[in-house]
Amino acid sequence: MSNGGAKAAVASVGAPQPLDWKFSQVFGERTAGEEVQEVDIISAIEFDRTGDHLATGDRGGRVVLFERTDTRDYAGHRRDLEKMNYPMNRHPEFRYKTEFQSHEPEFDYLKSLEIEEKINKIRWCQSANGALFLLSTNDKTIKFWKVQEKKVKKVCDMNVDSSKAMGNGPIVDSSISTSSKQFIENGGCIRNDFSFPTGGFPSLRLPVVTSLETNLMARCRRIYAHAHDYHINSISNNSDGETFISADDLRINLWNLEISNQSFNIVDVKPANMEDLTEVVTSAEFHPKHCNMLAYSSSKGSIRLIDMRQSALCDTHSKLFEEQDAPGTRSFFTEIIASISDIKFAKDGRHILSRDYMTLKLWDINMDSGPVATFQVHEHLRPKLCDLYENDSIFDKFECCLSGDGLRVATGSYSNLFRVFGCSEGSTEATTLEASKNPTRRQGQTSSRPCRSLGSLSGVVRRVKGADNLGVDANGNTSDFTTKLLHLAWHPTENSIACAASNSLYMYYA
Repeated sequence: MSNGGAKAAVASVGAPQPLDWKFSQVFGERTAGEEVQEVDIISAIEFDRTGDHLATGDRGGRVVLFERTDTRDYAGHRRDLEKMNYPMNRHPEFRYKTEFQSHEPEFDYLKSLEIEEKINKIRWCQSANGALFLLSTNDKTIKFWKVQEKKVKKVCDMNVDSSKAMGNGPIVDSSISTSSKQFIENGGCIRNDFSFPTGGFPSLRLPVVTSLETNLMARCRRIYAHAHDYHINSISNNSDGETFISADDLRINLWNLEISNQSFNIVDVKPANMEDLTEVVTSAEFHPKHCNMLAYSSSKGSIRLIDMRQSALCDTHSKLFEEQDAPGTRSFFTEIIASISDIKFAKDGRHILSRDYMTLKLWDINMDSGPVATFQVHEHLRPKLCDLYENDSIFDKFECCLSGDGLRVATGSYSNLFRVFGCSEGSTEATTLEASKNPTRRQGQTSSRPCRSLGSLSGVVRRVKGADNLGVDANGNTSDFTTKLLHLAWHPTENSIACAASNSLYMYYA
């Protein structure tokens, strides 16, 4: 087939239709006017690789686990449908599983520094023998947790039927003879009926211990501490199942899951003189398939791909991804809004999604000339950068995520909104949803132009004329900077999103 014929075939197939998102569940929903405690605000969300478990961490240092319930009775039926590539009518349903206190507040006496208990990141590890394993971290300390069902032993019964026992009197039973026995010397007995003597023994009440129920127990297996001078912003598991990395502002360390007292520094961007510091590490993640590759982002808006086979200290990158500023567009805020707050590898490892303050960018690791797609998220806030700087909102760190099939990307915004974009060729999908029981209350689809472009997407999110005071989105809604949706996660195999609005966990499916 010629090139033109191939293109025509692709065009005829067309981009996938925009998804119709619906509310699924909410955990920890607030009532109107209810005051939210700071410790209850969710600070991390993560699905495991199967999508059957979901973990959240909060600012109070707790980790809460949820498990999927809609696949238990239909596991075989679901597998058959998956083989037939037939869509299921059921949507993912989760229930509360357990929770545990992962971190406590600490105080570093050497540096006179308070260390918050807030959970910065959670990462699931490979499960084994029915037990779940996960890593959780606050600013300084990473912990490795094992969550397993344990049988609880309880006293459930006595060994004597109360209807046959009268206080401490004799047991009334026709099968027990109370006649005297004939004894011989040395304590022998002629008859082999071990019956009670006349009058009977007092009824003995011995407890019977049985395992009636199973409880989930979370146990800290290992603590990885004292390896970071600065706040940990990322942890990421390796595909080898044995190692993981942790990153702070200036260093990335490599750990073995089995060894908690030793780590290897593989990236160090700390200059000899701290006055020469120009950029810091903001996020780091292992490649999903190649255990020797990882990527990390910086506050200058660049992403570096490194290969651990090149040298022990990976200060030199194998590829650099960054977008050059257009001439004459630089301002005081240019570097601040260019800082990347989160990066994620696509499931296939071919693409990297990055989130800076204004945009989502999709990068092809085989193309370092620029992003293959740019999605405008906060373009309507550009005139308000001064106000955002003064109230520190410009430093908010929004996360991003990709669908399992790599066809869509999502990220959060203000007013508890989050946005879903289609990133396949020719897609114009750009949906704005609200973290509430009616996610499409603000509006439905707001797509008018293809969003797979290197330019701006003024048709997707635009400044509304006549709007003053605060930023206004494409639907004329004023942005509320006090309610922000920073954390969200996409189910690994289905079109389902979990997102955190303050202390509430909202789930949606399409």
